[in-house]
Amino acid sequence: MGLLFLKNFGTINYMLNINIIVLGKLKEEYWLDAEAEYLKRLAPFAKIKIYELREESFGEKDSPEQIKKKEALKILKVLEKVKNAYLIALDETGKEYSSTEFSKHLHKLQEEIVIILGGPLGLHDSIKNSAKETISLSRFTFTHQMARIILLEQIYRAAMINAGRKYHY
Repeated sequence: MGLLFLKNFGTINYMLNINIIVLGKLKEEYWLDAEAEYLKRLAPFAKIKIYELREESFGEKDSPEQIKKKEALKILKVLEKVKNAYLIALDETGKEYSSTEFSKHLHKLQEEIVIILGGPLGLHDSIKNSAKETISLSRFTFTHQMARIILLEQIYRAAMINAGRKYHY
């Protein structure tokens, strides 16, 4: 299962399915609380599948490319489970959407969606290059834990905008 929320096209309802692949766990209680809050808010119209993968530990002498390559292999194993999905990689160099634009973009996609959020070093080029698109949450740099919560909030905001609910002003 992935993130599901109803899209209304006249009298026909379509389900939008989003799986989120993340590297690293939410360790601090405040991040866990924030995630739980957005999962609760999405519950009336969403089921979320988050694939939480173990990030590689590294030190100053380790090659960032080698670390990202090892993480890419873990991501590829999950992608085998969600073949033929619309793949979105989150990266600081990706396209930026406003919240309204993002909501419209998600609304028009009628296929399964996978959003990949890398670890502290980002995503390996092989993952970014295999994505149908690369999106940036902001020109700012966030911790991957913070980016995970911002992503969930933006998906919730998109659901509210698409449902015509008061949340986005």
